[in-house]
Amino acid sequence: MITLGLPRDEALSFETPAGLALRPLAAADARELHDLWTAPGVRRFIWDDLVIPFEQTAAIVEASTRLFAERGFGLWGARRRDHPRLVGFAGLWHFREPPDLELLYGVAEHAWGAGVATDMAGAIVQYGFTSLQMPAIRASTDVANVASVRVLDKLDFRLTRRATIAGLDTVFYERQGTGGTT
Repeated sequence: MITLGLPRDEALSFETPAGLALRPLAAADARELHDLWTAPGVRRFIWDDLVIPFEQTAAIVEASTRLFAERGFGLWGARRRDHPRLVGFAGLWHFREPPDLELLYGVAEHAWGAGVATDMAGAIVQYGFTSLQMPAIRASTDVANVASVRVLDKLDFRLTRRATIAGLDTVFYERQGTGGTT
């Protein structure tokens, strides 16, 4: 799945089973990612409906670039082969204090309902288990984010707990791998 012997960003690029091209997000993607993150339907769950400033998106992309260089993971942008427009993003990202590494994904509104989230997230889970040798992958979402819960169910994640986090009813999931450490 991963091609070795290429520059690092190309070596970490791959195609999903449904033909989406996943490539580590780069500074050149920040504007398009910001547009995706600030779309009303996407920001509802990614940013709890907050419209974040462009500078925050750029800083996250920069942090993701560092994570790829240091740890081999971060955030990937997803595009269809036949269209250069960003259709979504997925990756492994640290949340909360103390930091917990979790699966993260989001899909542009124009691509909702087409299986993009399941395809991207499934590819990242596979990457985490095979390339990073992670023993388990965690994820969380608002209970109200029914589509995200459905994706996690399809990917065989197991509900581990439910809690109120920052005033939001949140569910936590985990999927066990075949061994290794992060």
